[in-house]
Amino acid sequence: MLGVVMTTFYDVPANFLIPALAEQLKSNDAIKMPDWADVVKTGSSRERPPTQTDWWHTRGAALLRKIARQGPIGVTALSQEYGGRKNNGSKPNTPGVGSRKVIRILVQQLETAGLVSTQSGRLVEPEGREATQLYNGRIITPAGHKLLNEVAHSVRPDVEAAYSGLDKY
Repeated sequence: MLGVVMTTFYDVPANFLIPALAEQLKSNDAIKMPDWADVVKTGSSRERPPTQTDWWHTRGAALLRKIARQGPIGVTALSQEYGGRKNNGSKPNTPGVGSRKVIRILVQQLETAGLVSTQSGRLVEPEGREATQLYNGRIITPAGHKLLNEVAHSVRPDVEAAYSGLDKY
């Protein structure tokens, strides 16, 4: 007899996983939208702030998924992931980066919630100065991995209804 196979967050498309994960993050007290977040742009290539009311939790859910898939990853690499095309007028468009402040605060909140942790890198010991610890970036914790897999398992019936033929996997 075959055992029950648990659905992982790799098995579910992002457009199903991220909204459901955002709803889970709304119930977490450590992840709250700051007062300034309703007037801030999410990147240098944007002209206006987001119009959605729950964009903070949606971005947090997307960040958690991205850290789980690509970690260890730092704030700068994440800001490049959430960038767009910067309009330079008559000159060619160049890559624009996402707001590092928004990403940094959200990653810190995810770290406070226990879903993400910092991975230590090497220790630099220059002569005449004290040692400095370098970090490789953020990685997902077992609690964050469990949350992602639970949400993926809960949205699996919706995915199977939307994409027929997935039930054999």
